[in-house]
Amino acid sequence: MTPGERRNKFRQQYWPNEDPWTGEEDGWFKSPRTLPLLLVLLKTKVLRGKESPASTYLELLSHHYGGGLVELRSESEHAYAAGFTGTRAVRSWKERITVLEKVGFIKTQGLGAQKLKYVLLLHPVNVVQALRTAGDVDDSWWETYIAKQLEVKEPTYEDRPQSKVTKIKVSAAKVVVQKKKAKSA
Repeated sequence: MTPGERRNKFRQQYWPNEDPWTGEEDGWFKSPRTLPLLLVLLKTKVLRGKESPASTYLELLSHHYGGGLVELRSESEHAYAAGFTGTRAVRSWKERITVLEKVGFIKTQGLGAQKLKYVLLLHPVNVVQALRTAGDVDDSWWETYIAKQLEVKEPTYEDRPQSKVTKIKVSAAKVVVQKKKAKSA
């Protein structure tokens, strides 16, 4: 029995008449399984200062459709979805955007008169490593994060560059082989 079949069996046994969220429909976003820990990290005073940017980061992730890019259409809608209301909503949201950029989770780009048009979500593994190197991540959080990465098979910082280099070498080798075949034909 596969793990999926096992989970389905338990679900049918305990909740046969419920409509579970399976994540198989449109309208859902991908996120790392370490996201809850990332949100905890964003709530630490060392990173956030006075106000937590965690809800703003989560809201940005929910608008990520691929390539790490988020196109900001309405600042007031993004602010509301991140939990900010009232006359200072957009201002408070922009302050959190500034914190996220300052600590390295995002980069922003304006377009014309719109100061915030695009957001690039940077890979959280790289961001966390940079924060750790800078001394902004305590040992307890770090150990929990590393353990969760191993548990869910998320590539560590050390694994990621090696994987990219390997992929580049494989692609380059394929090009060389294709060129040799073309010359001999």
